[in-house]
Amino acid sequence: MPELIEITTAPEPAFALSIVVPVYNGAASVGELVAALEELDIPGGHEIVLVNDGSPDDSLAVCRMAAERARIPITVVDLARNYGEHNAVMAGLRQSRGAYVITMDDDLQNPPEEVERLLAFAQQSGREVIYTYYDEKQHSRWRNLGSQFTNWVAGYVLDKPKGFYLSSFRCISAFVVREITRYEGPFPYVDGLILQVTQNIDRLLVQHLPRAVGRSNYTLRRLTRLWLSMFVNFSVMPLRISTLTGFALSVFGTVGGITVVIEAAFSRPAPGWASLMAAIMLLSGVQLMILGIVGEYLGRLYLTANNKPQSVVKSIVRGETAAAAIPGPAASSAWLRERV
Repeated sequence: MPELIEITTAPEPAFALSIVVPVYNGAASVGELVAALEELDIPGGHEIVLVNDGSPDDSLAVCRMAAERARIPITVVDLARNYGEHNAVMAGLRQSRGAYVITMDDDLQNPPEEVERLLAFAQQSGREVIYTYYDEKQHSRWRNLGSQFTNWVAGYVLDKPKGFYLSSFRCISAFVVREITRYEGPFPYVDGLILQVTQNIDRLLVQHLPRAVGRSNYTLRRLTRLWLSMFVNFSVMPLRISTLTGFALSVFGTVGGITVVIEAAFSRPAPGWASLMAAIMLLSGVQLMILGIVGEYLGRLYLTANNKPQSVVKSIVRGETAAAAIPGPAASSAWLRERV
């Protein structure tokens, strides 16, 4: 019997785990988070990738200080301006070197000790992606409602398995990371990219804590922009909904027209300016909504065709421990800087 040989061009992972953390207004919490993550006991080693997403506070200085004092390898990616969480996560994924990558926020709402449980579950289950979910989310009511609506829509638009909550605290295999980072469009939605690559996913119940400091960086505008990236970038369903809506209104208008003709022929109808104006406003509103959806698609195609960047990396700083220093002439220094 011939021997089967697996051929792969993927580089050998340098660590068992990479932890990618997008940082925005996180100066008060990211230092504590990094200190806790450094204490984790991960067989095979782990690294931390911090992505400063154009933060207006001194988050960059705190991240670089953490890299300078690193007890484990820490990479600091500084973006030229604020691009949004998912763009920042994509920039961090491109710098990760682990067999698995865990993404998490900088607000300490996900306890760092849950990282070990999440990684162990991913390794034991053999799944490509593990999403986390919570008994109770410690967010504001409007934020929770927005998340529930987004997940409900994602079930139809992204073919999301029923019952899965698309959490930002997730564990992804190196294979999936390599595939989703091929996407270079300006409007990434990480979960949409993941579900395009694989359905081999599972979920794990974890603890969710109240926010330690500050408040959520997600405003209604940011949530709307994220929702549009999910709704428009990975499906043509909005266009199909527009077509069905137009068809339904056409049928409704035809029935209404026939009713008006019959009524005019056999009776004297009462003046109906109010109902007429209501109908005109309804139809005009639906038409403008459909034009807006089509315009959103065209606008995103235009920006993509004009090579709008997903993000611009201003600099990359690696804080390497002596055991993990990059081989070669630069290995004598534990403080490495790369200008991009």
